[in-house]
Amino acid sequence: MNSMIMKRTFWDRFRKKQNIAALCVCILGVGLNLLLGQIVAALGLPLYLDTVGTVLAAVLGGYLPGVLVGFATNILKSISDPSSLYYVSLNVLIAFFATFLYRHGWLKKVYGIIGTTIVFVLTGGGLGALIPWFMEQLSFDSESLSGIIYGTGYFGEFSSHLLSSIIMDIPDKAVTVLLVLAILHFIPEKMKQHLGFVLWAQEPLSDQDIDETNRSKTRTASLKGKVILVQAVSLVIISVVGTVLSVRLYRETVIDEHSRIAMGTAKTAAALIDGDRVDDFLENSFAAEGYVETFEALDRILHNSTDIEYLYVYRILEDGCHVVYDIETDDTQAEGTGTVIEFDEGFSDYIPDLLAGKEIDPIITDDKWGYLLTAYSPVYDSAGRCVCYVGVDVDLELLNRKIYSYLTEMISVYLGFVIVLSILVDWLAEYLMKLPLKTITKRVYGFVSSENTQQELDENVRSFRKIDIRTGDEVELLYNAICSMSSNQSEHIRSIRRLSDSTAKMQDGLIITMADMVENRDSDTGAHVQKTSAYVKIIVEGLKKKGYYAEKLTPQFMSDVVRSAPLHDVGKINIPDNVLNKPGKLTDEEYEIMKTHTTAGKRIMEHAISSVEGDNYLKEARNMAAYHHERWDGKGYPEGLHGEMIPLSARIMAVADVFDALSSPRVYKPAFPLEKALSIMEEGKGTQFDPKCIEVFFDSLDEVKTILGQYNGKGNV
Repeated sequence: MNSMIMKRTFWDRFRKKQNIAALCVCILGVGLNLLLGQIVAALGLPLYLDTVGTVLAAVLGGYLPGVLVGFATNILKSISDPSSLYYVSLNVLIAFFATFLYRHGWLKKVYGIIGTTIVFVLTGGGLGALIPWFMEQLSFDSESLSGIIYGTGYFGEFSSHLLSSIIMDIPDKAVTVLLVLAILHFIPEKMKQHLGFVLWAQEPLSDQDIDETNRSKTRTASLKGKVILVQAVSLVIISVVGTVLSVRLYRETVIDEHSRIAMGTAKTAAALIDGDRVDDFLENSFAAEGYVETFEALDRILHNSTDIEYLYVYRILEDGCHVVYDIETDDTQAEGTGTVIEFDEGFSDYIPDLLAGKEIDPIITDDKWGYLLTAYSPVYDSAGRCVCYVGVDVDLELLNRKIYSYLTEMISVYLGFVIVLSILVDWLAEYLMKLPLKTITKRVYGFVSSENTQQELDENVRSFRKIDIRTGDEVELLYNAICSMSSNQSEHIRSIRRLSDSTAKMQDGLIITMADMVENRDSDTGAHVQKTSAYVKIIVEGLKKKGYYAEKLTPQFMSDVVRSAPLHDVGKINIPDNVLNKPGKLTDEEYEIMKTHTTAGKRIMEHAISSVEGDNYLKEARNMAAYHHERWDGKGYPEGLHGEMIPLSARIMAVADVFDALSSPRVYKPAFPLEKALSIMEEGKGTQFDPKCIEVFFDSLDEVKTILGQYNGKGNV
């Protein structure tokens, strides 16, 4: 039942309007090829025009429709003309090149049109010339173009044939390209983009999405590329092995067949010779009784057979072969009766049997007489003695030409099948493997970013489910598993963020509580914690906006600094009240006590950090508590750090802390006017303060004034 549902789903997808249109393009392409071929043949024009439909289908539909039209055209033509089957690879190659060149814009410019025509000519006329050459080993008609070119003396036989084939193909391919361009002119541009076969196993992608998917790179090779490579290598190996075995079997079959022909011919000729007269034939030749009649009969046997190259009758003696009969051929003069011919090296192993008058199997030799298969049949006299042998030679060069022809046929047909199957596998891999997997990969990257908001994560989950992969195989299982995982991940992150928000609120509450404990002891802070925290946030955001300390100013660092700012004076909890709240100027001893609030704050925060595993925001709280009184020039306390040796969070806090101290009233002093406070801050640039922190502080004066007015009253601004 499930398999039936799968099949129905497959065909439902396949029968979409676009596929019906693509199928119509293929049918029309084949029909156009056959029709134009018939028309030019009937009119006797020196054209073929049997690739117009192929090129048109390739341009409109892409690789698959193009190769299908080229393949089907030659298969149908081979019904009435078997030789068309051998040219199937050429039609398929033209379809491949037509698709490739059109997609690269060659048919939109004049030089591209000329280049396309040249490619087609080299394919049809150039490669097409090899097939008849190797199949037929053409001879030249002096009136043919190849014969005329050959007659100039500048070209060999093969180059003349190749050049004439290319020249003859130029008009055909030029007319083909022009006809295709004319037809394309009347087809709407939108229609051209939707005439290829599709097999969506997912929610269809837009052209832009497909382009983005195709542009994504893999580390070595894409899965689709590996599948195509394995398939192509497998087809090539199968084709090569099949061709080799077929040629070997064909060769053995032909040799066996010619061996039987040679032996049959030799026995037939031997039956015509009167063994009792052989001595007379050797002595008197044509004057001997019956010699001429036998000679004429042997001559008829030789010249009536297309497979026999030589026919002769030898008496085999110790000193060599004594000619009884030697039938003359067009290219070889016969030896006279009685002539003694030395044994060829190729017969050395058979001489003892020949001298003994035994029958021997056919012999294959390659010597000065050529590549020959020789069959011997003994001639006996009335006493049963072997008096001579009839020899029949078959020219194996002719056999080799037949093998070359057969090999050419096999390669041409196999190549056509390999290209068609490769394009088909590429098409299937595109829709059933590459696009689904790359779409999944692209969506998965949406979950990788740790900066995604919960809303973005939820949208990613919805977007992922919309893909709707329906390949019915492991890809679909992977998609469903990732769908479940992404949904669970989103919910898990939602829970974590809720817990994190809750924890952060609790931590912030703890910070404020600790800061309030310190502030409540200090009778003169005047919302110092709130104001310095606000100034810190302004400076941090200003540094980020300017691009300063980009590596350090991560979102996490900025959050930690702003949240930890209220704890910068936590060490004051250890300072006695009489020092902390003294209305007048501190003595040197009291000042040294006051300075210990930095080291005390550091100890307090380190103790807090040690009680919590892992990194946490309290590290920046420790840095601010310990070092917010350090100076850029190294004259601060408690450790006399300078420049960027001072933690960035402490340098930021130093600006915020000093400005608030200057602009706010204390028991030991009134608040400085804003202009005076800013002047003092400006003077400290590069000595007391980090110049970049001062720069962004002054750039944000409007925000600073807003904070100052909010807590100190409008009169102080």
